[in-house]
Amino acid sequence: MSNKFSGNNQIGIVSTFSELMHNDFKGEMNALCWYRNLDGNFNEIVTQLGLKENITEVYPEDLIALQLSEKGNIAREIILNDLQLLTDFGASPSLNLLKCYERDDEFDFISTDVYSFHVDRSPIATDTFLCTYHGAASDIISNSQAEQKILIPEIRAKLKELHNGPAEEFENFLKENYFDLHYQVYADVEPVSLGLGHLWRLAVDHPKQQVLPCIHRAPIENEGEYRLLLIC
Repeated sequence: MSNKFSGNNQIGIVSTFSELMHNDFKGEMNALCWYRNLDGNFNEIVTQLGLKENITEVYPEDLIALQLSEKGNIAREIILNDLQLLTDFGASPSLNLLKCYERDDEFDFISTDVYSFHVDRSPIATDTFLCTYHGAASDIISNSQAEQKILIPEIRAKLKELHNGPAEEFENFLKENYFDLHYQVYADVEPVSLGLGHLWRLAVDHPKQQVLPCIHRAPIENEGEYRLLLIC
């Protein structure tokens, strides 16, 4: 299958939901993409939905209640089908209408919000699923294009000052505050945008994981535009 992700060793391309769920991550490949060119008017759905907070969860009954055109209805059926596919598989998908996420500006030398390149961690075997239907799309980079922020000497020194405790407890301090999940991208690296309409499965750091977790970030939203995002 020829598309803009072809030839990227980090990304595996599949053409069905079943392949997305059952193909294994391996080697450098820690992101799987069900590549789709979706029909339908997703902007119509975003326009009709009401934003209650910066992040508003949208439920199937909210979608069903909308009065939509033919193209809007196609978009609605795609979203409802994606939610059902993931639910039937045992996942817990959430559809979010997003203005923005909360920013972490507590420290000037490290950030732990989702706009920072980071990996997800879980105590059990799981994956992260993402699909942006409307608005700015998330980015990923390969693990060779970044380093853990906690390994950068000047950041590590400031974190040790912040910890101000026994040296043997420092690594636990980094994990407890999620500092170890965040990455600094090397100079001149061009992130890969996950695009619109594709359903992604990203590798998570968990005890049974066979590959490195996928480094990703939420995008800076486009001015005056909401995102419609499926995530679990």
